[in-house]
Amino acid sequence: MRQITVAAVAAITALTASVGLAACGSSSSSSAGSGTASSASATASAASCSNASIQGELFAKGTLTVATDKPAYPPWFDNNQPSNGQGYESAVAYAVAAQLGFSKSGVTWAYEPFNDSYAPGPKKFDFDINEISYSAARAQVVTFSDSYYDVQQALVALKSSPIVGQHTPSELKTYVYGDQVGTTSLAFINSEIQPTKTPKVFESLNDVKQALQDKQIAALVTDTPTAQYISSSEISGSVMVAQFPSTGEHYGLLFAKGNPLVSCVNKALATLRSNGTLAKLQAKYLQIYTSVPTIKP
Repeated sequence: MRQITVAAVAAITALTASVGLAACGSSSSSSAGSGTASSASATASAASCSNASIQGELFAKGTLTVATDKPAYPPWFDNNQPSNGQGYESAVAYAVAAQLGFSKSGVTWAYEPFNDSYAPGPKKFDFDINEISYSAARAQVVTFSDSYYDVQQALVALKSSPIVGQHTPSELKTYVYGDQVGTTSLAFINSEIQPTKTPKVFESLNDVKQALQDKQIAALVTDTPTAQYISSSEISGSVMVAQFPSTGEHYGLLFAKGNPLVSCVNKALATLRSNGTLAKLQAKYLQIYTSVPTIKP
């Protein structure tokens, strides 16, 4: 679900939710939304999570380095500018930063391609926020925070396609699908829909979208907010058919394997969850994308 071209969208108001700069202390464990948790549970050490105490864990001392892909698109970011604080992921990043004691000017944004983010090895950022779903395989080589958004997959097709009206579980198996290599959306097609024809695999979501427009594939699958954005603003004559039931998939902030900063970030996420900030940001940036019918794969 990468490499989508940013189109003109309605202006999204900047994040104004106030978040405290409190230091994190005692241990806790939780995740966003439904309560799903990644393998990196929020078990902070007894040590303080104040700005001063985490300096030795940062990629660049004195600044919190946050990475994402280019382009960065709605509803996760606005106007392809991660630093403006608008869009759900940009707002979450700054809310987490504030909990760790960083002002907006203390956050630096870095570019990291989606497919590189979960590769093994050292990272040039503190965490990456880029709709990266937790998976056991990825967690072998990188570390994830607890969930900051619980994910449902959705189906996008051309309005003229038979799949728009014919999508029972048995009917879904008869279509040709396409998706980006390495994504959980492609994995969902194979494991949940289980089509009789092998899905076509592409390097980027732009390639997948083009294949849909050229009728090389009957449909693509991606997370619900992105699916809604594609159908409403990216591909003329397309529609988000429906979303699928939750499989427990969720997005986590991604760290280099074993990065101890994850404990403090999990504490920050727990605070943002308990004080209602995550729910408010989801209502502000994602609510219009998630009120859609559900079908079974």
